[in-house]
Amino acid sequence: MSWLTLEIGHTLFLVFDLPHGGLQFVFVLLAVGFPFALLGAWQGWFGAAARAHAHAHAHAESPAAPDKHEGHPHEGPWLAVIFGTVALFAVAVAIGVRFYGMGGGHGGSSHGSHGAAHASPPQSAESANLQESAHPVAAAFAPPAHSIAVLPFVNMSGDPQQEYFSDGLSEELLNALARVKQLQVAARTSSFSFKGERQDIEEIARKLNVGAVLEGSVRKAGNRVRITAQLVNAVTGFHLWSQTYDRDLEDVFAIQTEIATTVTGALQATLLENTPAMADVGGTQNPAALDEYLQGVKLANATITEENLRVEIAAYTKAIDLDSRYAKAYAARSVALSNLSRFLDDEARVRETFDRSRADTETALKLAPDLGAARRALAAILYLGFFDYAAAEAEYSRALALAPGDAGVLRSAASFFSVRGRAAEAIPLAEHAVRLDPLNARSVRMLGLVLLDARRFDESISMLNRALSLDPGLLQVTSTSLGLAHMWLGDNEAARTACEKSQEDWPSKICLAVVYHRLGRKPQAEAMLRALTDTMGDSGAYQYAQIHAQWGNTSKALEWLETAYRLHDPGLFEMKPDALLDPLRHEPRFQEIEREVLAGHLRR
Repeated sequence: MSWLTLEIGHTLFLVFDLPHGGLQFVFVLLAVGFPFALLGAWQGWFGAAARAHAHAHAHAESPAAPDKHEGHPHEGPWLAVIFGTVALFAVAVAIGVRFYGMGGGHGGSSHGSHGAAHASPPQSAESANLQESAHPVAAAFAPPAHSIAVLPFVNMSGDPQQEYFSDGLSEELLNALARVKQLQVAARTSSFSFKGERQDIEEIARKLNVGAVLEGSVRKAGNRVRITAQLVNAVTGFHLWSQTYDRDLEDVFAIQTEIATTVTGALQATLLENTPAMADVGGTQNPAALDEYLQGVKLANATITEENLRVEIAAYTKAIDLDSRYAKAYAARSVALSNLSRFLDDEARVRETFDRSRADTETALKLAPDLGAARRALAAILYLGFFDYAAAEAEYSRALALAPGDAGVLRSAASFFSVRGRAAEAIPLAEHAVRLDPLNARSVRMLGLVLLDARRFDESISMLNRALSLDPGLLQVTSTSLGLAHMWLGDNEAARTACEKSQEDWPSKICLAVVYHRLGRKPQAEAMLRALTDTMGDSGAYQYAQIHAQWGNTSKALEWLETAYRLHDPGLFEMKPDALLDPLRHEPRFQEIEREVLAGHLRR
């Protein structure tokens, strides 16, 4: 009887995917009842072994069969029936627990009263998304209302050189949809990460946390283009809308607006007033200019190198030459010029590059005052190039109002508010950028950096490691931040390991100079400082102040901070949240310099 009960129980537990603890409970119950069943069998069947064997076999086949000794208080079969029934009842209880959520199982409701006593602690949206990715069947897919991803349209032209055109069309549609305030649109980097992959629409939608997906194809031949687009409800799998367009190439701009308008209608979202005009803010009606602009955009999403930036700038310049009123091209060239300044050593050339960048943003805004990308570009130039914090903040506010769904705007604004020491404003912006762009390592890394500035070191480490898992190529610019986060948590060995991964990078030398000193390896710490001074000279004044502050050389640290202030060292931007300078914060001269910097008195 026990064997058969266990066999039945084992089968049921496998079929219903029940926890093994329940089956273990059944086994223990049967083991406890075994002596009583044995006693009953000895008393009822002693001296009639052959008949008892046949009788027991009959009960094994039909445990509820009547017995002529029914009612006897010591009868063995009835004890076996009782214990077998109880054991099977335990199996039934386990099934009930599995399917009705008495313990908060996979299939239960998170709001049931029985599960409240064992409910998990509240989780952030970020944690919930990460857990959903790890266990996609743990909960029903419930993306935000009116959320959409635009996948890169497939190039069907048979010419790989036309790839930029299909990608550019996808991006233009994405940007047009992102301008509709009622829509949450997954950012380009995350959407385009699925390019060339054959994945299920629902799987893509889960990873991007969107309820609808727009996909399509482009076939370009000469001056004719055929665009096929379809909108899929990612929750139900049904097509909401599909359309094919055959047009002359000069009509491609009208096609973009038409598709954007139709998609928003299918999603039942309320459009902004004058949607066609808003969708094409800062655009062009010149196909050749569009071609050049899209070539530049392709490079803008590649690895940032000096060579790539110069080719990118040349592409935007050609676009502007073909259409002098192409505001998007001016804004894009401004960003590229700003990035190029990182690779310039001569201060005069740096100033000249920033001047050109600022002129481009001002031209873009004259042509298209409501172009959010141009507002963001101007804000960054005012902040990084001219140290004008008040003007930069005003431009960031305008950019966020005009382009609340632009992950690039959100990242840039988060960085600005973070170095200003305003974590309460920076963190939500960075988190929103990650929600819109969950597969973009740059967005995730920015959240990690903002959390580092806010002294939330454990969370910072988690985000920085996640960024590296998305893009290992970010190791050089991320290892130092990881090392510092480990150091502030007291794990100097983990900090050393992280910072040693990129010793050719000057930020890692700062980290190692501090960490080696903490580990008692002073000769190596001093060697790191010498390596910095040999290559950076006085331009590394702020960095030398950081190192001496951590070494306990307060007077030396203040001397270098004075030099940094005199030279208008850009490192001074980060004084407010910089934990490396904490040993100096009680010093009157430090406080004076910090007030001057935060007030925006440093100007180029």
